[in-house]
Amino acid sequence: MADTNETTSAPKAAGERELRLVSWNVNGLRAVMKKEPGFMQVFDALDADVFALQETKMQEGQLELDLPGYTQVWSSAERKGYSGTAVFSRAEPLRVIRQIGSPVADDEGRVCALEFEGFWFVDVYTPNSKQGLARLDERMVWDERFREFLQGLDRHKPVVTCGDFNVAHEEIDLKNPATNHENAGFSDEERASFGKLLDAGFTDTFRTLNPTLEGAYSWWSYRMRARERNAGWRIDYFLVSDRAFDRVTGARILDDVYGSDHCPVELTIRA
Repeated sequence: MADTNETTSAPKAAGERELRLVSWNVNGLRAVMKKEPGFMQVFDALDADVFALQETKMQEGQLELDLPGYTQVWSSAERKGYSGTAVFSRAEPLRVIRQIGSPVADDEGRVCALEFEGFWFVDVYTPNSKQGLARLDERMVWDERFREFLQGLDRHKPVVTCGDFNVAHEEIDLKNPATNHENAGFSDEERASFGKLLDAGFTDTFRTLNPTLEGAYSWWSYRMRARERNAGWRIDYFLVSDRAFDRVTGARILDDVYGSDHCPVELTIRA
């Protein structure tokens, strides 16, 4: 089963609490609101302390979202109905950053970075390289700037970053690696770039906890019954600063949650 939760550390010390963090590419929030179960049912059931969304495809205010007890932070693309991220958190952020200073894609609502007392939480929707790798050059520019952005935050506080990174890092992370080496999301360039991000001081929580687990995917094409056959890709991640990994208590792929072509992923961490 891909729905996996492993503990790696000692019980919470006095005064510590465990946070549940959830990330989900909803592929259009307004559409998921109308499905069964709808977004609100999923949101209530998961009961997260921080819930991050990617590909909201809307501007703030286009949807009346009643989330008592949560602060809502939105980052919308200038182009309507495209891209977009949002973070709903029980704690009030100290600061919010919505752009990373990238020369490409910085007007597409791809980042919500929230500073909390003990860490930075960064929600990202990484640009897709597109069919034929038409946007690969821009993607490489974005990746480099995003890596520098995270490193800058990490110099001050540990970082938790999550979202749709639009890359399956290793062959174990997709069903059919042999036929996808030149396709968006599994090109040599994208995989190497993601490796550079990990080498810059960040840990892929799920794979570190589950180094040999196969069939653990978070995205499936809508074509050819891909989800039914579990012919998927793991492209949704929770990464943490290396020095904060000992605080991680679990990482799961919630593949029993429907409503999008992605399923949510979850991290639990001591704060």
